[in-house]
Amino acid sequence: MNDRLLNIALPKGRLGEKVYAMFERAGFECPSIKEGGRRLIFENPEKGVRYFWVKPSDVAIYVERGAADIGVAGKDIILEYRPDIYELLDLGVGKCHMAVAAKEDFTDNREKTLRVATKFSKIARDYYSRLGRDIDIIHLNGSIELAPILGLSDVIVDIVETGATLRENKLTVIEKFQPISARLIANKASFKFRAPMIECIRQALFAEVADKSE
Repeated sequence: MNDRLLNIALPKGRLGEKVYAMFERAGFECPSIKEGGRRLIFENPEKGVRYFWVKPSDVAIYVERGAADIGVAGKDIILEYRPDIYELLDLGVGKCHMAVAAKEDFTDNREKTLRVATKFSKIARDYYSRLGRDIDIIHLNGSIELAPILGLSDVIVDIVETGATLRENKLTVIEKFQPISARLIANKASFKFRAPMIECIRQALFAEVADKSE
């Protein structure tokens, strides 16, 4: 591999496709990425970039550890895992909210410890710490909505986009407390030693974001 290429970690899935389109419009295209198949790494030496697809929750690890110079990770991942990276830009895509939700008839009895089911334990703990609320975290990895329905928890803390899944399961949002979107992040050493190219990409993506907001 050409080590002069800038390594860029993109999240697999719809978000990654949207983000790559932004890089493409910004002038850092890599045509082979659209060829399909099972390849994970794609290079364009003329543009000086190498893209690779990774699980969304792993992007920050690749960037923090230096396997990627830059990448795109959700704000939820950054807040939950707290990687030692630079957050360079809000890309304005993948917008949603971190929220508290519960059964429609839920009322909070503050005399009791609140049972909170979530896969975002640090985010939930920080949120309730700010409120001074005593909680019991129940860490789950999937189907969070089941927890209050089956009596495992009182509330859940999870990402909410449209709220359709909650409504279908007779749950309701109690509080939206953290906006979430995709962020451009950088490895700290890469940002120091490869600043000109990283800044060039950041500026080009910033122009993309600005155009969308107008």
